[in-house]
Amino acid sequence: MYPKEYLEYLVHFHGDRDYFECHEILEDHWKKTDFGNKESIWVGLILLAVSAYHHRRNNFNGAKRTLKKAMNIFKVQEELLTKLGLDGAKLHSFLIERLSMIEGGKAYTSFNLPVNDPELLDLCIKGCEQEGLIWGNASNMADAEIVHRHKLRDRTDVTAERNKALAKKKGSI
Repeated sequence: MYPKEYLEYLVHFHGDRDYFECHEILEDHWKKTDFGNKESIWVGLILLAVSAYHHRRNNFNGAKRTLKKAMNIFKVQEELLTKLGLDGAKLHSFLIERLSMIEGGKAYTSFNLPVNDPELLDLCIKGCEQEGLIWGNASNMADAEIVHRHKLRDRTDVTAERNKALAKKKGSI
């Protein structure tokens, strides 16, 4: 009933709070199913995870900017939020509070999305258990591999591709 990638997103969002992984998982799904649509519900969920990632790292400007974009998408796509087992009205109210928190420079705290489909919640809790995670566990702020993931990832392939494209552009290939 729900896309596998969405379930994985929810497991990471609520289990290990690996928001970077949430972004990666749903970006791949978005590219396969709705690529180019910047108003896609998948983009909204990606931006929500990115906002949480920025907020946890005290990047309040990045958190605010991405959260506002996510909220705009959710406003337009509220019907799809319901189809994805979330309570759109509760999410909207909560995100207004979250935005105020970010704008006030208040520290990150972990939060759960308002899942209102008991079957979805059960699938996610079981998914967490299979990954050795606990649904709703607070973010481990001492885990640098999750908190600062974008700085620690291997970018060798990306750098090689960029250098190759630059060399081609300069005519040396």
